[in-house]
Amino acid sequence: MKIGIEIHQRLEGKKLFCNCEGGLDENAEPVFRIKRRLHPVMSELGEVDEASQAEFAKDRVFEYEAFAQNDCLVELDEEPPRTMNVEALKASLAIAMQLNAAPVNEVHVMRKMVIDGSNTSGFQRTSIVALGGHLDTSKGTVRIPLIALEEESAGIVEGGESRAVYRLDRLGIPLVEISSAPDIKDGEHLLEVAQKIGMILRAGGKVARGLGTIRQDVNVSTEGGARVEIKGAQDLKLLPTLVDLEVKRQTGLVSILSELRAKKALPLKGHPKDVTDIFRMTKSKLIGSGLSSGCSVMAARLESHKGILGRELQPGRRYGTELSDYAKRAGVKGLIHSDESMEKYGISGSELEALEKELGVYAGDAFIMVVAPKEQGAKAVQHALQRANMDGVPPETRRANPDGTSTFMRPLPGRARLYPETDVPPIPLTKDFLTGVEKGESLEDKKARLESLLNKEMAGRMLKSRNLHLFERLVSKGADPMLAATTMEDTMVSLKREGVQFEDPEKTLSELFEEYRKGAFVKAAIPDILKGMAKGARVEAVLKVFRLQKVSGEALEGIAAECGYDMKAIMQKYRLQVDASEVAEVLKKRRK
Repeated sequence: MKIGIEIHQRLEGKKLFCNCEGGLDENAEPVFRIKRRLHPVMSELGEVDEASQAEFAKDRVFEYEAFAQNDCLVELDEEPPRTMNVEALKASLAIAMQLNAAPVNEVHVMRKMVIDGSNTSGFQRTSIVALGGHLDTSKGTVRIPLIALEEESAGIVEGGESRAVYRLDRLGIPLVEISSAPDIKDGEHLLEVAQKIGMILRAGGKVARGLGTIRQDVNVSTEGGARVEIKGAQDLKLLPTLVDLEVKRQTGLVSILSELRAKKALPLKGHPKDVTDIFRMTKSKLIGSGLSSGCSVMAARLESHKGILGRELQPGRRYGTELSDYAKRAGVKGLIHSDESMEKYGISGSELEALEKELGVYAGDAFIMVVAPKEQGAKAVQHALQRANMDGVPPETRRANPDGTSTFMRPLPGRARLYPETDVPPIPLTKDFLTGVEKGESLEDKKARLESLLNKEMAGRMLKSRNLHLFERLVSKGADPMLAATTMEDTMVSLKREGVQFEDPEKTLSELFEEYRKGAFVKAAIPDILKGMAKGARVEAVLKVFRLQKVSGEALEGIAAECGYDMKAIMQKYRLQVDASEVAEVLKKRRK
C-alpha cells in the first residue's frame, strides 16, 4: 500500500492575478450572470487529457454568478491576468520554508486544463514555488517534493446532468498546494501528517480561516491496484476510514479481476441492445414512466458475471455500483443489473425471461439495463461495458463521501492537461526577493510560547484551533490568555450549539475583555453577557439590563452581611456578580 496527501490551503488578501478582494460574503447577491461551454485543447506535447475528454462528453452548460466586490474581467476570462500577487507568493514561500523546501530559481505559471466548469477559462493557473521539502513524524520522515501556488476554483452552487451553476467570488483566491510523497504508512499516520501540516499552516498566520478554506485530497494505491485520488476529504478524522475503505475496494477489485480472468470472461463481447419492445405492457413504474416520456430500454449481456455485480466493495457499494458510476457519465441516474432483485423494480418473471433470451444470457451470465433516451442510454451502457472490460484497477479521481466511501468522478488526469501560461511572465526568485520573505514562527516555537501562556492541554487545543490568530491578537491587546482561550474554545462553542450567533467575534471579544480588565463584571457572567452582545448590545448596556455589574468593596460586605456571611448562600444568590476570591477575603476579615 502507498499513501500520499495533497493539502490545499487558501491564503488571505487579494486574488492571485487581479486586485479583487479574496474575502467572501456568503450573503452577497450576484450583480449579473454569464453562460459558457468549455472544451479541451491539446497540451504542449500535442496530447489531449483523458479526464478533460470525459468532462467534455457530458456536454454541459455552465452558468456563473459574478459579484461586485470580488470579480472583474479576469474572473470572466475577458481580460488577461495581471502580475502575480507578490504577497501571496511570499506567503507560499514562507510556508515552504517551514516545510524545509527550497525555493525554485524562477516561478513559471502553467495552465492546468480543467473543464468541469470550475473555471471560466477551462484551465487553472498553477506555479511550482518550492521543491524537496520534508516533514518529521512519529513514523519517520515524509517527503514534501512539491509546493505550488495556484488559483482557487469557482464555488459550486448547483450541479446537474446538463447544467451547473458556480459563484465567481471564490475563483482566483490564492491557494497553496502541498504534495507529499507516498511515504505515509497507514491511515493513522495519514491523520498525523495532515494535522501537523495543518498546524504549520495555522502557525504561519497568513492563511484564510473558516469552513472550506482547507481541503485534503488523498492518494492511495495497493499491490495489484492503481493510484486513486480521493478528493474533498473535509473531516480529518475520516482520513483513516477513507484509506481503509479504498484499500478494501481495490483489494476486492483485484479479486474480482482474478476470478474473471480464470473464467476467461474478458474481454466482454456484449454491446448495447434496444430491448424496449419487451416492456411495452410493463407494470414497472420506473420503466413505464420512462417509456411514457419517450425513453428506451437499453441493455447488454456480461458473460460469466453472475454474482459478481452484487459483490460488495465498500459498505453499501458493490461492483455494480462501479459500473453504474461510469454509466452516469452519459447523464443517466444509474443502471439496473441482474444481481439485484427484479421485484423491487416491478419487473415480472415473464419480462425477465424474455430479456435474458433476447440478450442471450445463459447460466453464469449477468446483464445491465438503462432506461433513458435511446442515444443516451446506449452511451451509458457502453460506458459501463468499458469499465467492465478494464483489465486492471483503473486509476481514477474519486469523491469522498461523508461515510468514508468514495464515488467515481473522472479518470485520473495526467501530463496532457498542462501547457504554459503565455500571459504571465516568469518571476525570478532573487536573493533580494527571498530576503523579504518572513519565514515566521516555527511550529515548535509557537507550541513553546503557547505553553508559557496556557496550561499544556489548552495550549495543544489552541495550536490546532482555527481561533489561534484571533487568540494571539486578543492577548496582544491585554486579554487574559487562559480566559480568552476558554471563552473561545468552550463558552462560545457551547453558545453556538444553543443557536447564539456572533456577527463579528473579534469585535465582540475585544470589547468584552476590555471591560473585564476594568473590573466591570466577573468571569461567571461572561456567557450571559455574550448572549446579550450577540443581539447587538454593548457590554455596558447588557450589564445594566441584566444587573450583571460586578459588586465589590462596601457593597460586597453588605451582601455578605445580608447572607449571614455564608459563602454558599452568597454564591447561590450573587454568583454572576461577585468574585469568589473577593468573597473569601471578606469572610476572612470577618473571622478576624
